[in-house]
Amino acid sequence: MNGLNGLEAVSIDCTGDPTAIATWWQGLIGGDVVEQPEGYAELYAPGFPCLQFLPTPDAKSVKNRLHLDLRSDDFDAAIEAALAHGATRADDVYAGGSWQVLRDPEGNEFCILRPHPHAT
Repeated sequence: MNGLNGLEAVSIDCTGDPTAIATWWQGLIGGDVVEQPEGYAELYAPGFPCLQFLPTPDAKSVKNRLHLDLRSDDFDAAIEAALAHGATRADDVYAGGSWQVLRDPEGNEFCILRPHPHAT
C-alpha cells in the first residue's frame, strides 16, 4: 500500500478558537479534547480518527470538499440533538431526505446518516 497504513487524523480548518470548536464537536460525538502548544486542538473520540482543529485566517466561502458522515441509530433524534447543540441545517446543499446535511458553528458541513440498512 505504498508505505501507508491507515488514516490517522482528519484536519478541520477554523477561523475561531480551535479549542472552542473542538469542544463543540466533543459535545456532539464525545471524546477528549487535547490542546496542543502549537495552537491547535485535537479531539479523540471512540470510533473516529483524531479530529484536528487548525487555526486559519481564511474564511470558509464554499461547500466543503471533504466532510464527515456520522451514522445514527435514531436519525430524527440525532438531528434534533445536533440542532439543539448548535448545528444548523444546510438544506441549500441537500434536502432529499436520505441523510441530513448540517453545519457546525464554523460553517463546516457534516451529514447525519440514517441507521445502516443491514444493522441488526
